[in-house]
Amino acid sequence: MRFLSLLIFLLLSGSVLAQQDSVVVAFQEGINAEFKDAATSPLTEKVRKSFKSLDFFPFDPSFRLKAEFLRTPHEVPFAMPTTSEKKKMFVKYGELYFTLKGEEFKLNVYQSLALSKTEEYKDYLFLPFTDPTNGLSTYAGGRYLDLTIPETKVVELDFNKAYNPYCAYSGGYSCPIPPAENHLAVPVTAGVKKYAKH
Repeated sequence: MRFLSLLIFLLLSGSVLAQQDSVVVAFQEGINAEFKDAATSPLTEKVRKSFKSLDFFPFDPSFRLKAEFLRTPHEVPFAMPTTSEKKKMFVKYGELYFTLKGEEFKLNVYQSLALSKTEEYKDYLFLPFTDPTNGLSTYAGGRYLDLTIPETKVVELDFNKAYNPYCAYSGGYSCPIPPAENHLAVPVTAGVKKYAKH
């Protein structure tokens, strides 16, 4: 009886894991399709024509977690430094509190003033971050996560969907630099890896 219960548990656990993994697979397929499309790809035409796939860390469910969201409504807009001389206006929208690999962290989440005025991106939130993998297995300048304005105080953070800014692939882009306070002391071995330029 115990064996049967254990077998059912393992089958159900495997089913849930497969379902979660399918979400990440969809993300990977989506970003690869974007990079293959001339209209949306940051790659040069020569590189794009031979492009097959970005390099990803294996899916890791421990990097999909719940975070407590705290709204910070009285923040003053500021110019976030970028990789060029351009500065983009953001406002700190809130704070995310969570536990990762047994350690407690806080990350700030931002809203682009320009994008918030558009219908398509009015609910878009921007989460740039750095971690010890930067410059080793991931892009030196840090990575990003996309979020939407939450309807509850609990937000799902899935670092398996962490991606590089376009600056990681070619020049000519003005990419926001993650603020120093958004550094994670734990290596985030999930999401998109460092791009090997050709």
